[in-house]
Amino acid sequence: MMSKIFKSLFVAALAFSATAMADDVIRFVPDPYPIGFADQGDVKHIVIKGANVTDKEIVLENVIGQGIGMSNFKYPQKIAPNAPVTIEFDMDFAGMDGQINPVVVIIDNQGTPYPAQLDGYVKNPIFFGEKMFDAGYYAPNEKREWTFYVWGTDKKERPDLTLDENAQREFSIKTKNVMLNVDKVDQVKEGGKVPGLKVTLSTKGLSRTGWELKQKSLRKIVGFKSKKYPKATPEVLVVGYWKE
Repeated sequence: MMSKIFKSLFVAALAFSATAMADDVIRFVPDPYPIGFADQGDVKHIVIKGANVTDKEIVLENVIGQGIGMSNFKYPQKIAPNAPVTIEFDMDFAGMDGQINPVVVIIDNQGTPYPAQLDGYVKNPIFFGEKMFDAGYYAPNEKREWTFYVWGTDKKERPDLTLDENAQREFSIKTKNVMLNVDKVDQVKEGGKVPGLKVTLSTKGLSRTGWELKQKSLRKIVGFKSKKYPKATPEVLVVGYWKE
């Protein structure tokens, strides 16, 4: 079905070429270009198709991704006048969640960039009631603790969580099986019908090394892993300020 849709859109793009604006050189339609759904942690090979809508040949120098996860780009050296173009690349959806709009940037041999915005959705099997926690003003070896709720996006199966290897160096967690009412995400309560976890995240000492020695702000990404969802990459963020 996509090929039929693309053919009709490609014809429309060529028809538009006669009145194309100066900066409307390479078109991908629809705009933004759909790349569909992916599960968090998947790696997919993406193919996008567009057209040179001018009467001039375009010589390509490079194609890059603006955003995370894109690599291994394949593209033609030249695009003939009023001719189609296909760009291929691999995309790693680790660390992504919900609506995404990455940008592929095509660069010609004059250094002119032609961006193509993409549109997709990453399905995260694990939902966190909160994902950012404030450590306040923090000095080495001070204890901090935060409690939050976690449940499955499908609201049917209780997720399992452990800290990933990096997070275990500075954090620990305790989990308790609970039933949750998640009708209001900002007012999650125990005693509902959704199986979930009550998670207590704690630390007795956060390190300040490398680039952090030059920064007053504190920023720690805490990663988790799940046996039920091995491709998922759930994480929370701890922020604050270092005490001088």
